[in-house]
Amino acid sequence: MFKKYDAYKDSSVEWIGNIPAEWSLKKISHVFRNIGSGTTPLSGSDIYYKNGSINWLQTGDLNDGYIDETSKKITEKALRHYSTLKQYSKGSLVVAMYGATIGKVGILNIDTATNQACCVLGANFGVDIKYYFYMLQGFKADIIRMAYGGGQPNISQETIKNLRLPFPDLSTQHEISKFLDQKTSEIDQAIAIKEQQIALLNERKKIVIQQAVTQGLNPNVAMKDSGVEWIGQIPEHWEIDRLGTILEPISKKGYEDKQLLSITREKGVIVRDIKDDSENHNFIPDDLTNYKLIEAGQFGMNKMKAWQGSYGVSAYTGIVSPAYYIFRFIKPIYPEFFHWAIRSKLYVSFFGSASDGVRVGQWDLSKDRMKQIPFVFPSLEQQKTIADYLTQQSELISEGIKQYSAQIEKLKEYKTTLINDAVTGKIKVA
Repeated sequence: MFKKYDAYKDSSVEWIGNIPAEWSLKKISHVFRNIGSGTTPLSGSDIYYKNGSINWLQTGDLNDGYIDETSKKITEKALRHYSTLKQYSKGSLVVAMYGATIGKVGILNIDTATNQACCVLGANFGVDIKYYFYMLQGFKADIIRMAYGGGQPNISQETIKNLRLPFPDLSTQHEISKFLDQKTSEIDQAIAIKEQQIALLNERKKIVIQQAVTQGLNPNVAMKDSGVEWIGQIPEHWEIDRLGTILEPISKKGYEDKQLLSITREKGVIVRDIKDDSENHNFIPDDLTNYKLIEAGQFGMNKMKAWQGSYGVSAYTGIVSPAYYIFRFIKPIYPEFFHWAIRSKLYVSFFGSASDGVRVGQWDLSKDRMKQIPFVFPSLEQQKTIADYLTQQSELISEGIKQYSAQIEKLKEYKTTLINDAVTGKIKVA
């Protein structure tokens, strides 16, 4: 159990609550005398970016820790041409004001300019910068609640400047920072171990799937050479064929009354919630009559992302974008087995070799080369046995991942609570 201070008083800030009686509250603008941000030089302009040597910080560079480098650099001309660009000193505190990274913080270990989404707090009045780093990190959720805007909430410099935060004496700030350095490091290490265990389980899942769909479940079965270097040995009674003899392309349109589906890398075919902004970053036209029908048990793929593994056998009947390929099976294939096999890491590389780069960041699947991809499969009965086995194993592994994920969330919650309690004096650390 942690100790408490002798007496407390109301901070008058709802989300802070009581603070030790001898502490005060100060506005951020009374603690840091150099508060500002920057801007973004004209995108794609070589005179501002090519061979640049000046660090230029974006919110994506913030990592809730020390900032040792920036992902982009700018030129001296950028500084001269943009009056809002200036370099901030090492030791300054940075807060993200916009978008997905809103509320993230960092401490500069370098001198750097920034874009307009970063708020830099520099030239502090003799305070422990790490104390304020922990303060802003611990109250991230409360600060975000002050944001304005819809899908991309923002907080302003004025909001940050006007934050009234606990202000103990400097020695107390040092003690709190020292305490939190140690405790958060221990928590972060525990989180890292559990994240590694999740990564190992995910890798184990990939291995289990690949072994089952290429070698079967009997480790003592006689094997033969598949004739395909990437596949290697397969059970001697298994067949091998080309996808072109297994799948037949189909295209049915005009079913706009069906549910909208999408084909993803993570889960294959999913039902798309058109009200969920996070799922609908891609444009959906008002007229869906050109969308394609895919029925449960049919194979669909995103031809632009097939090389990433964005394909699978659908468990639903619905419509997908005209950019997708849809196939039906023309050989006796158990759909669930095909889904497990074709989405194994072995076949992702096959689809990668059958895709062409159309332009930067975009690929397109060659249907002709895709037809030549080899596919190995056992009897229909064995396919079902393997599919059932993989469903069972996947559920077991997913349960293990779920448990580790829950433990990670509890550790993160404990970390936030510990930070909040320390920086507001709910606990006395020295």
